[in-house]
Amino acid sequence: MSTHALKPDEAFEQDCIKPAGCKAVELLIEPRDRDIGGFSVRRLLPTRQRRMVGPWVFFDHMGPAEFAAGDGINVLPHPHINLATVTYLFEGEILHRDSLGSLQPIRPGDVNLMVAGKGITHSERERPEVTQRVHRLNGLQLWLALPEAAEEMDPVFYHYPGADLPRIEVDDVPIRVMMGSAFGVSSPVKVYADTLYVEAHLRAGQSIKVPDAEERAVYVAEGELTSGGTSIPEYAMAVLSNAPGIKLTATRDARIAIIGGQNPGTRYMEWNFVSSRRERIRQAKSDWKAQVFPKVVGDEKEFIPLPE
Repeated sequence: MSTHALKPDEAFEQDCIKPAGCKAVELLIEPRDRDIGGFSVRRLLPTRQRRMVGPWVFFDHMGPAEFAAGDGINVLPHPHINLATVTYLFEGEILHRDSLGSLQPIRPGDVNLMVAGKGITHSERERPEVTQRVHRLNGLQLWLALPEAAEEMDPVFYHYPGADLPRIEVDDVPIRVMMGSAFGVSSPVKVYADTLYVEAHLRAGQSIKVPDAEERAVYVAEGELTSGGTSIPEYAMAVLSNAPGIKLTATRDARIAIIGGQNPGTRYMEWNFVSSRRERIRQAKSDWKAQVFPKVVGDEKEFIPLPE
């Protein structure tokens, strides 16, 4: 899902700050908030100064938002190619449908991994049982660029219940390894290249060392951090250097996401399409305009038109 469609003229509007003299933090990214019908979306990636971190090409924080009865998330069918979407909720529920026939509610703690490969269509709405009452939604959605060898693979959908994701404590800090390997444990979530995604909760004064990866960044979903003398405020992302032993310290109780991994090389992005080849994006746009992408099973009537 892109709750706000990524368009060429607005893809990189976030403010970026280069901290002076900091060996840990290379770049601070402050998001631009967008109101999507009363729903706040904060976009961190991509930016002009940083298009991706490892394989991660897109990072949205959805909410926190409260919906009145009768309102809620209602993202119509739309396409993706050559990427994988990763959805993780702190609060609320989203009902995922796709052109493979998947029908899956995602709830807090679960991970939904949708691998678009050569092409997939999906929608994200809410069950009537959810929309009929006042409810909240808060969570993250990220996109991974697939390595070139996997870009045109057959699409596939994976759902991982929260109970299947490893939980550990390091120096009394609760940690979940969402994707990849870190802190001596490995996630069962499928990866296609070296990928890192870790969540941690820190009380004020607690610290955590950042796992090693070719590229890495930390997002502060709640609270505030400091690293190498640089303050990382709530809703900001800090792109970190590859210096060993980088430490993050909470100056307020904090909920954080650490992402990173292997950079797959140049990727082009337009609307909901990501690819190593510009011509592939042109083809995908043409295919969506002609409506030759597969339809979402059980949600065939509506769709988001290609932005002109």
